[in-house]
Amino acid sequence: MNSFFQSPGVHLVSQGLIGFVWVFHGLYSKILNGIPRHRLIVGKVLGAKHAGFAVWFVGALEVLLGIWVFTDWHPIECAAVQTGAIIAMNTLEIILARELLISALGMVILNAGFLALVWLWALVIVRP
Repeated sequence: MNSFFQSPGVHLVSQGLIGFVWVFHGLYSKILNGIPRHRLIVGKVLGAKHAGFAVWFVGALEVLLGIWVFTDWHPIECAAVQTGAIIAMNTLEIILARELLISALGMVILNAGFLALVWLWALVIVRP
């Protein structure tokens, strides 16, 4: 199993997947309004008046986070920022906009799995 984590391909695939998730949700889901529910959730959290700009701003930050992943620069700090962002977003969504979520439990489980991959990428998987 240890040799699996030492493969340069595993590093590149995990890095690509993590970066893609952030860029996809930032650009498509939020900036391009590909998933309008995101704007509704932000509107519920911050108020409808601020939802448009806030969704765009959060989307831009998510794209930048994805780019950070692609650079492979300071992966532990990058993983910590991703963890903080996901915990903050999930907490706000569950407390303030639960009725707009498809499944709060499903979201938490999916994000826990994603963060497990993030931390494997940051701490375990050997860089080429």
